[in-house]
Amino acid sequence: MAALVGRGVRDMLKRADFMTVPRRQRHKKKWAATEPKFPATRLALQNFDMTYSVQFGDLWPSIRVSLLSEQKYGALVNNFAAWDRVSAELEQLSARDFVNEAIFHGEPEPESGQTAAPPPASWACSPNLRCFTFARGDVSRFPPARLGSLGVMDYYLMDAASLLPVLALGLQPGDTVLDLCAAPGGKTLALLQTGCCRNLAANDLSTSRAGRLQKVLHSYVPQDVRDRNRVRVTSWDGRKWGELEGDIYDRVLVDVPCTTDRHSLHEEENNIFQRSRKKERQMLPMLQVQLLAAGLLATKPGGHVVYSTCSLSHLQNEYVVQGTIELLANQYDIKVHVEDLTHFRKLFMDTFSFFPSCQVGELVIPNLMANFGPMYFCKMCRMT
Repeated sequence: MAALVGRGVRDMLKRADFMTVPRRQRHKKKWAATEPKFPATRLALQNFDMTYSVQFGDLWPSIRVSLLSEQKYGALVNNFAAWDRVSAELEQLSARDFVNEAIFHGEPEPESGQTAAPPPASWACSPNLRCFTFARGDVSRFPPARLGSLGVMDYYLMDAASLLPVLALGLQPGDTVLDLCAAPGGKTLALLQTGCCRNLAANDLSTSRAGRLQKVLHSYVPQDVRDRNRVRVTSWDGRKWGELEGDIYDRVLVDVPCTTDRHSLHEEENNIFQRSRKKERQMLPMLQVQLLAAGLLATKPGGHVVYSTCSLSHLQNEYVVQGTIELLANQYDIKVHVEDLTHFRKLFMDTFSFFPSCQVGELVIPNLMANFGPMYFCKMCRMT
């Protein structure tokens, strides 16, 4: 696949040096001297200050302080537990189900004497998802999830913005679904919660991360449900999925490896800004294009793909989407349509802060009053 990536993608990669350091901050190596060791978290912040101050302008200071502050979480209710009791307990904490609240208030009001016209099919959210959050400005924490009376965990704590790509995918009953980069498992679990998956393939190249995914599934999903939904966990190279299982899936989620901006500012472990991972970091857009292309090739004509990252970088977000669409058109004569998610942004703007100027897709930006994200997502339909 790498050999097929066209000149436009290569040009994009030339701009993707995530480690350009101003001259005054460089350290010249001297004989018998050791190179100064900066923490990866510091290198990440230094990089973000240089790139995102340009990309976001006056918005960057507020995004920056939010990224460095404590993240907010949502509680995804486990429908395989006693969900009605769990929901009632979460309501007693003064949390609210942001998904169903938004969908209820977002339904169009019929004019007097008329029936409301149904919204376009592309507007449909994946059904049966319940996720509770605390209101804007409320920094309360959810207690740790516990084992319920039915032998599975009651709810799954996650960045609530991570649910948006699953909601945007718009699953329908009987869909065959692929989660191409599935670990650690929150989005895979959400896909199963919809009750729509006739078959679900959950893949992650890392066997250790796939092990974490298996653990999540065993903790939250009964064995008979896993069997009935034919959940298949694999550790294949996702870049080759279009060759392995092309034109098969109704819905594909491509939640790619990225700079994981919030993690990179807080955790040294597995931090992609470690000096030893510089080449890997610079090659991220290439990898992301390859994964998205494979996801689209695995999708049936007429099927849908959602691409997502937890990065603010337009090099990993809009540029990857546009580069992949160009690649498929030129190399495979496949037409891909990007769907307008403006309605989706309006639906959930009471819970999340959205960046208003994405070229394609939507981006949740961290905000102290609603400190979720970052989360970028873009929905596409494979036309041919």
